[in-house]
Amino acid sequence: MNTHNDYSGHVVLVTGGTRGIGRAIALAFLQQGATVYVCGRKQPEQAIAHGGRTAQFIAADVRDAEQAAAMVDAIAQRHGRLDILVNNAGGSPHVPAADASPRLSASIIALNLTAPLLLAQSAHAHMREQGGVILFIGSVSALRPSPGTAAYGAAKAGIVNLVRSLAVEWAPKVRVAAVSPGLVLTDEALQHYGDEKGLKAIGATIPMGRLAQPEEVAAACLYLASPAAAYASGCNLVLDGGGERPAFLAAANPHSTT
Repeated sequence: MNTHNDYSGHVVLVTGGTRGIGRAIALAFLQQGATVYVCGRKQPEQAIAHGGRTAQFIAADVRDAEQAAAMVDAIAQRHGRLDILVNNAGGSPHVPAADASPRLSASIIALNLTAPLLLAQSAHAHMREQGGVILFIGSVSALRPSPGTAAYGAAKAGIVNLVRSLAVEWAPKVRVAAVSPGLVLTDEALQHYGDEKGLKAIGATIPMGRLAQPEEVAAACLYLASPAAAYASGCNLVLDGGGERPAFLAAANPHSTT
């Protein structure tokens, strides 16, 4: 990845960093010299490695507050610091709101809102003296209707407000920011949309004409965690390829391509 960022000597934790967007983020920081930790409930089949260096895996369920806090403390104690936390773990099955059980909704909110908050608190305990950066991976679902994933969209909307609140409380030692992708070309997206034809049809609804690559989300994280973004705190960087074309325009002029 072409970047001038040098993260040598930095210690980075990426939650949910074993696949998809999280894996791309972990690899990007590893490529730039950082000591990288990733966590998940299952160890990845293929290690995240670059130039003879490997991201270190910790088995942890971020929804378990004790496991999450112990993981952060262990990393900080081993290295004497934690410089960057990327709260990436999240997701939701597609379930209509009328059919979602209370248990499912609570679990989705716990994974996508409560767990990132608790992890941020644990990281802040180590960063408040030395300084650091906490990034949250949000979603455009926070900014538009999220049919089929209502609890997820609501949780991600909470993340946007959480970022702004923590940025006020924890400045100037700790910067807090969010990256909110739109549709990203991950293995999960391939499974959900079925085939290349489906992906092409989805891409046609995006002004840039395609889904984002995980590496593009990772590049945004490299920037926001870097000195080049030293004044970026409380912000939400939206990566949606220009957004969605308004449906009323297509209805009014179905033959238009603009």
